[in-house]
Amino acid sequence: MAFLKAMDAFITARDLTKKYGELTAVDRISFEIREGECFGFLGPNGAGKTSTVKIIHCVSPLTSGTLSVDGMPAHTGNRAIKQMTGVIPQEITLDPDLTVTENMTIFARFFDIPRREARPRIDELLKFVELEGKRTSKIDELSTGMKRRLLVARALLNRPKLIVADEPTTGLDPQARHMIWQRLRQLKTQGATLILTTQYMEEAQQLCDRIVVMHQGKILREGLPLRLIEEEIGREVVEIRIGREEDDRLIRELGSFACGHERVGDTLFFYCRDGHDIMRKLVELDLPNTWTRPATLEDVFLKLTGRGLIE
Repeated sequence: MAFLKAMDAFITARDLTKKYGELTAVDRISFEIREGECFGFLGPNGAGKTSTVKIIHCVSPLTSGTLSVDGMPAHTGNRAIKQMTGVIPQEITLDPDLTVTENMTIFARFFDIPRREARPRIDELLKFVELEGKRTSKIDELSTGMKRRLLVARALLNRPKLIVADEPTTGLDPQARHMIWQRLRQLKTQGATLILTTQYMEEAQQLCDRIVVMHQGKILREGLPLRLIEEEIGREVVEIRIGREEDDRLIRELGSFACGHERVGDTLFFYCRDGHDIMRKLVELDLPNTWTRPATLEDVFLKLTGRGLIE
């Protein structure tokens, strides 16, 4: 993979802070993103993910701290960073009155791409996202998945070194989501540096070399997805749907097999290094409504950020 060959820091943040009046959206966070890797920002709504990413691609000013991209200070007037960045926005920001090709052509003008270069580049990118048959279609004639794929193509018009994908597969069906994942992986193998914000844990696990988990403007953990799962949860999770009155007995019976446990609603969770021994014990106890499964990044996310709804 490209990032293994190029371990230099492409983006560096030190004590990065973003405030909106009295609200601190990003609270003195520090991180490095290596050239050629996919780096993920995970967190619930309001965690500070999007605010951080907007500072990186120079559409929002930082309040304090420092942030550099490819050795240049990130600020809203830095045209050089904007020129080398492609953004896949969370919102569908396409002009519904124009065709697919017209949307791409107008966007190419923002980067001063000459028309003779833009035409073949647009054709190439529409083929890349499998929309070459929709060149003359109006935006309203496209499915949500097609619109998302067009946003990917549009973000690549300036041949960016840095690609920012802000919740790129929100609202998509599994087929469309997997296609966008394939395209993003392909871009990374070609040397692009990717930044991903997402609430889909499977998406982060599929795409990211490293992640940070954010909550209330702070970074709670950083690392490789599989390593974070191992360190925070273990390898397997046992779920037992049973009344709270049984907690003390089960914790006493099963505690020696687990690396942690948690009660959530009507379910008692045990986090295990190895689920085989604990499952043998569960068979002995003859408990109903019990199952085991591999630990996931979602378990890490919920453990770190909480399982309650955040308004």
